[in-house]
Amino acid sequence: MRHYEMMIILDPTVEERTLNNTLDKLLHVIPADGGTIDHIDVWGSRKMTFPINKKTDGLYAVIDFSATSETAAELDRQLGLNEQVLRTKVMRKDENYAARTAALAAAARANTRAAA
Repeated sequence: MRHYEMMIILDPTVEERTLNNTLDKLLHVIPADGGTIDHIDVWGSRKMTFPINKKTDGLYAVIDFSATSETAAELDRQLGLNEQVLRTKVMRKDENYAARTAALAAAARANTRAAA
């Protein structure tokens, strides 16, 4: 299992109050293949830099999940076929990212205390 982060931009006609149900339906591939959805961060409606399919706004969501590479590829393929999904981006997360981030934050705090 690998850790992934995926950003999804959905059609703005999807109602924000039903967004979680819509995401559950779109992401059903992950638990069905033995993966886990670790965190879903819904950003809501945002203005896009450039229009996609003549739409200037989109509903953004960032999903952290663990799955096999085949599951991630199948998820990306299925999302590409869905008309509600305007754009997706799946990235593999670095395994040591959290440890490095915590170490950098601790070093920054130590430098701040030393300077004071």
